[in-house]
Amino acid sequence: MLRIIWTEYLKYRVALRGFDLTKLEQILRHSNEHYLDTETGRYVVVGRHDDQLVLIPYEVGDDQITPVTVHSTTRQQIRFRIITGRFTHE
Repeated sequence: MLRIIWTEYLKYRVALRGFDLTKLEQILRHSNEHYLDTETGRYVVVGRHDDQLVLIPYEVGDDQITPVTVHSTTRQQIRFRIITGRFTHE
């Protein structure tokens, strides 16, 4: 199992946006919806946090992942990024 590294910046963004780290961890560990962001080179996971759809870009190390930030998104935004080639399935 990969270890998740919660940076101070991410904790700040989580608090600012009213998210719960436990729910975000579940998304990171169990979501089946992963993409590669071709613009940033980061992986992205999408999942539900209560009634919001969230997107979490993250970086991968040997035995750890480091979420970079988290924000709400929509299916339309995700579809657009897939169509334009910004997101590709990993």
